[in-house]
Amino acid sequence: MKFGATARPLAALYSSTFLSGAWAMVIPSIPVIAREFDVSAGAAAQIVTAFAIGKFVGTVVAGIMLDRMGTRVGLIAGPLVASVASFATVIAPWLSAILALVLVMGAADSLWSSAREIAGIDLADRKQRGRVLSSLHGTYNMGAAVCPLLGGWLTDMFSYKAAFIGYAVATALAVGLGFVSRESRSPTLAPPPNVKQNRNWGFSRLRHLLHGVGGLLREIRPDLRSTYLALVLATVVSQSQRILVQSILPIYAGFYLQLSPTQIGMLFSISGIIVFAMIIPAGLVMDRIGRKWCTVPSTGIPALVFLLIPLTNSFTELSILVGLSGLAQGLSLGSIATSTYDVVPSHVRGRLQAVRRTVAELGSGLAPMIGGYLANAYNPGVPFLVYAPLLLFSAVLLGLVGKETLDR
Repeated sequence: MKFGATARPLAALYSSTFLSGAWAMVIPSIPVIAREFDVSAGAAAQIVTAFAIGKFVGTVVAGIMLDRMGTRVGLIAGPLVASVASFATVIAPWLSAILALVLVMGAADSLWSSAREIAGIDLADRKQRGRVLSSLHGTYNMGAAVCPLLGGWLTDMFSYKAAFIGYAVATALAVGLGFVSRESRSPTLAPPPNVKQNRNWGFSRLRHLLHGVGGLLREIRPDLRSTYLALVLATVVSQSQRILVQSILPIYAGFYLQLSPTQIGMLFSISGIIVFAMIIPAGLVMDRIGRKWCTVPSTGIPALVFLLIPLTNSFTELSILVGLSGLAQGLSLGSIATSTYDVVPSHVRGRLQAVRRTVAELGSGLAPMIGGYLANAYNPGVPFLVYAPLLLFSAVLLGLVGKETLDR
């Protein structure tokens, strides 16, 4: 990587990534929104669901747009739409209107995040991909960790509207950073060798752009297709295990171990510190040793953690397991995305990343519902036992079926 030529766009990309974590400002305002609109806390919490649905919808659109129009449209339009929608919540008279606007924010965020990944890939040499994506994901986590404190303070000092305004200001700042970014486009497809440059090529290209997922998979080299599918499954289980830790672990710790809210908060702080500490080591491991040295442990370690969580009897035991989970999450920072970019052809990278993320959003979206049902029907330790074999299967699949994608 030529640092002089890439320093400015790379700095803009990292700054934009940090600002994208400002969505977390809204989370602490959920109880206040419930009181403001006289609804239950569960109804107000659907703001998170609306954002997730928006990301799911936006992922499909983002893949097509970025392959056809380049990354700058995502780096500018994504935060711009999110900013306008966030400002509009200030005058929204009903919770349903806020939910609709938050859905738009989620779709815009999906376009924005996909564009950042592809822009980062094109700014880095292939041998530096792991470090760039690991640090991008880590930068987002830093923003997402800092912004809830600011959002809570704004809500306490003013109202829930102040948290949305804070997010709107952050995304507005990111729009300017999008103009600084370097344009990154997918290479133009060359016509097949036996197809002449005539109007029939236009129809052939159109059919290529419109064919479905099966056609996209055929664009991957035959020997790498199984690796891509293994990475898709790894994305599903990786996101599902993080959501289960966020949603079920507090229930287990509070009801079974009788831990205080402060102790539960400390568990997540321990995990966050370890994730942050893993940003540079994970990137170096990916680029110097191999991608599989990150992807396999990032799903295999949580399998062990999930099996042991129901056996814990104290804060100390649980904190050790949460620390191991943070280590796994640190190894997963960008490793699955980096491996996927290694596998997929550049001219369909946006759409194939969109397929992977869409499947992952569907699978991980079911995790809280399945986990909640199992926790209610049996006990909060059962969801961890049920998901452990899936994590183990994914690790084995990545280790035995997936190929090492680091280009040596």
